[in-house]
Amino acid sequence: MTSRLQSFVERIRPPDPAFADQARARQAQLVKPPGSLGQLEALATRMAAIQATERPQAHPRAIVVFCADHGVCAEGVSAFPSRITHQHLRNFVEGGAAIAVLAKLTQSELVICDVGVDADVSDLPGIRHGKIRRGSRNFASEPAMTAEESAGAIQFGFETVCELAERGVRAIAIGEMGIGNTTAAAAITAALTRQPPEAVTGRGSGLSAAGVARKAGVIRRALERHQPRADDPLDILAKVGGFDLAAMCGAFLGCAAQGCVAVADGFVSTAAAALAIACAPAAREFMTFGHRSSEPGHQFLLSLLEATPILQLDMRLGEASGAALAFSILDAACRLHAGMATFAEARMR
Repeated sequence: MTSRLQSFVERIRPPDPAFADQARARQAQLVKPPGSLGQLEALATRMAAIQATERPQAHPRAIVVFCADHGVCAEGVSAFPSRITHQHLRNFVEGGAAIAVLAKLTQSELVICDVGVDADVSDLPGIRHGKIRRGSRNFASEPAMTAEESAGAIQFGFETVCELAERGVRAIAIGEMGIGNTTAAAAITAALTRQPPEAVTGRGSGLSAAGVARKAGVIRRALERHQPRADDPLDILAKVGGFDLAAMCGAFLGCAAQGCVAVADGFVSTAAAALAIACAPAAREFMTFGHRSSEPGHQFLLSLLEATPILQLDMRLGEASGAALAFSILDAACRLHAGMATFAEARMR
């Protein structure tokens, strides 16, 4: 672990359980049978501890999407060509992407980041620029990133969410866009969980059964070539990850350092969350998981992290779309917690 990353990790402290106790005490006084709001009560309690307040809020909030290309696309692991990444980046800016629509719907600030897109997008307005390199290397034949490049992307993600938190943002959905990133996520998942690549590899952007088999084969050969260490998340990330995953890893660490609720999206985002937790176990307490992806590898990661997603809609779009949709549930949890009357206020016995 680099000294810079170590300094990030050292800023993370577990949430104060006293605020969770206060939130549970309030829940016990609200006009409802105990536990009748189910997971909404647990979410409100967790958010209270994260935000160090008895009455948490899901506002102001932001959606951060880290965009990058993946050299492994040269192996034919995606149903779409790499140029779609920078073309879709323009769609984000123009408001035509799903996440742009959801950002308006959920009244969230949308932050689009170029951390490794294989194109010059410096002319696009409203982009946060942090390009480390124009795409990762093809990890079928060489490591995806150098340790220094990976650390740079982690730092960019960390600083991005820290700046948002310092402006008062209380909850951040963390997502990505990059053709080929489900291949990187599946490779990371296989390395972390020790599952065979065939078990954790899915259709991604829409591969056929033959395409999925080819994708799993590429991952298997890459893992055999590079031998990433299961107990070293930074080794895994540099060898078979990507700039978007590294930046998201840093973003999850940043949320934990700032006491901000981090909402993981689907498969790729959760792979980055798992790496962040492996770097700093206390970061897990600052995370919620927006939805259960239809990608098979996501189930293994959720089991590894003992995480129950908020939604299950069979989505696999990425872009932080599932995490953004989960904002409405976080809203409901917080508003019920703060707005319902207690038995004493309602004069009920």
